Amino acid sequence: MQLTQYTDYSLRVLIYLSLIEPGKLGTISDIAGFYGISRNHLVKVVHNLANNGFIHTIRGKHGGMRLARPASKITLGEVVRLTESNFDIAECFNKTTNNCVITPVCVLKSILGEARSLFLQELDRHTIADAVTKKTVLSKRIHLHLPHATRPLPAG
Repeated sequence: MQLTQYTDYSLRVLIYLSLIEPGKLGTISDIAGFYGISRNHLVKVVHNLANNGFIHTIRGKHGGMRLARPASKITLGEVVRLTESNFDIAECFNKTTNNCVITPVCVLKSILGEARSLFLQELDRHTIADAVTKKTVLSKRIHLHLPHATRPLPAG
């Protein structure tokens, strides 16, 4: 099983925002430049994260974004569930397209189902904060590559 690029980018945005200094904002351009990924892809990711309460966005010349809640309160499981379109790890998991003739008696489906469940349970045990345990090293990396990567929050 492989997570989609969309999920990967969503997690990267949240990790990046968890590393910026309190009172500062990150921007899509900063994040795209830091990771070397498409700004256009990030626009969609950021929009989805904002609509689902993971980040706050501020529009305008001095706008940007920040986490909507502490990184320690955002589980990897909830982000992955939001961003992955399905968890059909084998044909038999999709009732609409399943053509496997042994599905009614196959034990493999239950084994794979249990593995999928354990995978998500493990992600539920970890937060964005857990993903940045090397916070000092990661923060330095952000500021080395983009010394002006964060903006102060607008007044008001």
